Amino acid sequence: MAGVAEKARFYLERAVPQLREFEEKNIFTAEEIRNLVRKRTDFEHLVLSPGNQPSDWQHYAQWEKSLETLRAKRCRRLQIRTSASHTGQGRVFSILERAVGRHPASVALWKEYLAFARDVKATKRYRKVMTRALRMHPAKPELWVLAGRRSAGSGDMPTARGFFMRGVRFCTRDPVVWLEYARCEMEWLERMEARGKGGNNKGAERAIQEQAEHSDDEIRLGGDNSEDDEEDDEVDEDGRRLVLPDPEKAAKKKVFDEATAQKLAKKNPALDGAIPLAIFDISRKQPFFNAAVTEQFFDLFAVFDKVSSQGKIIQHVLDTMQELYPNDPSTLYCYIRQPLVGVAIDTPAYPKALREALARLKSSLPTATDRPKLAEKIQSWLEPVVASKDLDAGIRAVLEHTLRTLPKP
Repeated sequence: MAGVAEKARFYLERAVPQLREFEEKNIFTAEEIRNLVRKRTDFEHLVLSPGNQPSDWQHYAQWEKSLETLRAKRCRRLQIRTSASHTGQGRVFSILERAVGRHPASVALWKEYLAFARDVKATKRYRKVMTRALRMHPAKPELWVLAGRRSAGSGDMPTARGFFMRGVRFCTRDPVVWLEYARCEMEWLERMEARGKGGNNKGAERAIQEQAEHSDDEIRLGGDNSEDDEEDDEVDEDGRRLVLPDPEKAAKKKVFDEATAQKLAKKNPALDGAIPLAIFDISRKQPFFNAAVTEQFFDLFAVFDKVSSQGKIIQHVLDTMQELYPNDPSTLYCYIRQPLVGVAIDTPAYPKALREALARLKSSLPTATDRPKLAEKIQSWLEPVVASKDLDAGIRAVLEHTLRTLPKP
C-alpha cells in the first residue's frame, strides 16, 4: 500500500493549482475543498489499489464531471469569468486515459472516453481515441457503428463507408454493423433526394463526387500532398489517414457542370439504391444470416418511405426471403405487411392496402411452419394500430375481429 499511497499523492498534487483557484475566487469554501480532497484521495486509493474494476474508474470520472458542472454553475452565479473549464476537463481526460490504460479490454471505458470527448467537442482527441479503441477491439460492432455514424453525421460519407466496410470484415458473426451500414446508406439516399427536390443538382453532383473519391475501402481526401497532416497517430489500422477533408479545397474546382451532373444522376446506381442492395446481398454469405436477420433488414428499409428506390429494395429483400425461407413466420410476416409499407392510416390509400394485407394474412396462416409465432407477430403489429386515435371506426372493427380470430398459442 506504500506504493499506492505515493502514487495517489503524486496525482493529488497535480490538482493543487485547481484547488487554490477554488479558494482564491471563493468558488468553494474551505470546508468544501477539504471534502473534495478527501473524496479524491479515496478515489485515487481505490483505482490504484490491486484488483480495481473498470466501474471504479467510471465512478471517479463521473464524480469529476459532476464537480466540473458544479464549478461552472457557481461561476455563472458569482459572475466569475476568469475561471477556465479546461482544467476540470483535463482532469477527466487524464482519469479516462489512465482508465483505458489500466483496463484496455473494457469497452465500456472506451465508450465513456469517447462520449466525454464528443460532449466537450474535443474532435481531434475523439478521433485519436476512436482509432486506438478500434485497434484494441476490432471485433466489437458498436465501436465501428459509433465511428461510422459520427463521420456520416459530419457529412463525410467516404470516411463513414471506410469505417463500415472495415467493420463488416471483422464483425462477420453479428448483423449489427451490416444493419447500421444499410441504415446509414438509406439516410444518405434520403438526404440526396431531398436536395434534388429543391430544384438543383448539388445533391446528385456531391453523390457522384463521393462515389468517385471512394473506391473499395480506400479513402481519398482531396490533395495527395497534404503537408498539414503529419501526426502518426492520425491514421487508421491500415495506415490510411483519418483526417476530415477540407471543404475549401473541394470548392476550388467544380468537377461536373450542371448538364453532366444531370446525365450522371440519372445513370448513377448509387442514387438508385445499389449500395443498400449490395450490403444486403453480401450479408447473405455471412454466418449470422437467417430469416430473423432478413426481417430486420425489411423493417429497416420500410422506415425510409421518402426514398424513391424503397419499393425495389423491399421487394428484393422479400424475394430473397421467399426463396430461402418460404414458409418461415418472418417471411410471411413481411409479406403480409408489404402492401402497407409507407401508407399512413389516415390516408385514402390505407383501406385498399389493408384489404390486400388481410388477404395475404388469410392465405399465409395455413402455410406457416409456426402458426402461433406468426400470430404473435401479427398481434404485436396490429394492436398499436387499433389503439391509434386517427383510425377509422370501421377499420378498427375489422382489425379487432382479425385479432380475435388469430390462432392462440
